[in-house]
Amino acid sequence: MQTTHSTTLHQLPQVQEQRNDGMPLDLDWVMAVQANTSAIERRAATLPGRRSVKKDYQAAWLCKAISLIDLTTLSGDDSEGRVRRLCAKARQPVRADILEKLGMTGLTTGAVCVYHDMVETAVDALQGSGIPVAAVSTGFPAGLSPFHLRIAEIGESVKAGAEEIDIVISRRHVLTGNWQALYDEMKEMRAACGDAHVKAILATGELGTLRNVARASLVCMMAGADFIKTSTGKEPVNATLPVTLTMIRAIRDYQERTGIKVGYKPAGGISKAKDALVYLSMIKDELGDRWLQPDLFRFGASSLLGDIERQLEHHVTGAYSASWRHAIG
Repeated sequence: MQTTHSTTLHQLPQVQEQRNDGMPLDLDWVMAVQANTSAIERRAATLPGRRSVKKDYQAAWLCKAISLIDLTTLSGDDSEGRVRRLCAKARQPVRADILEKLGMTGLTTGAVCVYHDMVETAVDALQGSGIPVAAVSTGFPAGLSPFHLRIAEIGESVKAGAEEIDIVISRRHVLTGNWQALYDEMKEMRAACGDAHVKAILATGELGTLRNVARASLVCMMAGADFIKTSTGKEPVNATLPVTLTMIRAIRDYQERTGIKVGYKPAGGISKAKDALVYLSMIKDELGDRWLQPDLFRFGASSLLGDIERQLEHHVTGAYSASWRHAIG
């Protein structure tokens, strides 16, 4: 990660990437995919110590991280009031006095992610902001409701105004090696999304091996996923560096063969500013600067924003504040 403002806050031209329309299932390619777990884990273990940014450069990278957050609430006790407060935070993610001292304007999160029932509330609260609403769908988080109901749920979320749909795959298709079934399922879900972009949640903590993660990533991209996402956030193990390395190398392979850029979203367990910096450095190293834009990279997080705001306050004041001073919703 280079420590210059030009690369840290560099805003690439907002080119409209060609959407991933997918391709026919290539089982020869899928079955040829392997994952050297020990090598992946060794590489991932070196990442936290290989890149370091300090002072103004760190603050700039943390602002970049904020712009890539899908600010999320997925709790059983969600209410309209909570979602509206979350949307207000998405519009103004850092206190105005801190942003003023940083010389930052126009900073928002990348999106707001909610359950279907809260989509209309979020769309209303974000009106005029340009911040999209993402809805978790298809029987989230287990994905075990009847398939026709999962497809119907996608349609209802799109109708309510969601511009992005986070779907969950059937893990059993991966665990039994039924790649055709996974491809067909993903393809139908992609079609149901229409113009809304679809993020395929792999629930990597439940897929058993990194090889399964790599193959599932590839199959979902072949079926038209615009993003591949690690987790629902509800599994015992969510986003990890080895899983991330596996998935973004699948993205790189897919782009090299097809010319199509697919986005990546790590979700669950990323709660510290220092962790966000490690993920950003990995993306920059493996995929390049183009993936450091919200149309190709997102953090699925909520508490992460609070810790980043706390670090930014320390940067401008020299003192750490209590976490309760940076409420999310």
